[in-house]
Amino acid sequence: MAIRHFLSTQDWSRTELDALLARAAQFKKEKLGDELKGKAVALLFFNPSMRTRTSFELGAFQLGGHAVVLQPGKDAWPIEFDAGTVMDGEAEEHIAEVARVLSRYADLIGVRAFPKFKDWAVDREDRVIHSFAKYATVPVINMETITHPMQELAHILALQQHFGTTDLRGKKYVLTWTYHPKPLNTAVANSALQIATRYGMDVTLLCPTPEYALDRRYLDFAKQNVAENGGGFAISHDPDAAYRGADVVYAKSWGALPYFGKWENEKPIRDAHKHFIVDERKMALTNHGVFSHCLPLRRNVKATDAVMDSPACIAIEEAENRLHVQKAVMAALARQ
Repeated sequence: MAIRHFLSTQDWSRTELDALLARAAQFKKEKLGDELKGKAVALLFFNPSMRTRTSFELGAFQLGGHAVVLQPGKDAWPIEFDAGTVMDGEAEEHIAEVARVLSRYADLIGVRAFPKFKDWAVDREDRVIHSFAKYATVPVINMETITHPMQELAHILALQQHFGTTDLRGKKYVLTWTYHPKPLNTAVANSALQIATRYGMDVTLLCPTPEYALDRRYLDFAKQNVAENGGGFAISHDPDAAYRGADVVYAKSWGALPYFGKWENEKPIRDAHKHFIVDERKMALTNHGVFSHCLPLRRNVKATDAVMDSPACIAIEEAENRLHVQKAVMAALARQ
């Protein structure tokens, strides 16, 4: 039987995602289990982490398993991912050996690897995690690359619990770009667009200019999801129009894809749109809307103190849910 990985929610059916969310809700009520008893999880972090590392380590522990954290290039050897390369540079070992050896030690492998922000044509291939999935003989989990499927599940669980229903169809959902002093990964934006349309919401992607639209792959996923699950999808550059009547506002900053590796060209555009901050005036336009963010968030840059500290903000609830949904995913994959 082929190994089932968890690389993208688009690879899993709605029925399967609903089952993961239901199990996560159970873990939220009763955190301990034995689904990983006697099992090990190898967690590879090519980038810094706080919530992801903490929640995966604790999640494995709470299910009776053990997590080993590795940082290639720091406390583990640098890894080469190109096939057929002459390894006379920094990398000491190849992914073909790394993934297979870790598969002999661990029952699950988690990977966190951000794009390099130099060439989106290269970054969009998501080479690191797909290389692990190619060579590993155990399930591989996406802990954030160019998508963030764990954040997707945590986000949807937070919305379901806030609204008191698993049926989010028809909710007006605004995914808004916000200012940040440097370009960031599009992962959370890609994922929010995927999962919000997957759950039948009426989604607006709000961004400063057409250059900030997401990769065509994720725009196409959004259209496909709307066709299959109802709801709607539109792109807007008008904050007031987008916010008006919204039930959900989800904020994230991301870099404009045409300017990957060309920060000097993007910076003036970004600096001209600091007014995209989530503030009280915009939130007052919503339908008593709920606000969230994946965290970390720069206060008074992405969202004001008043928004973050308001009862409408469920960012902390969403962050907690990372622990529960990740346990649900690990438990499901460990059954293979």
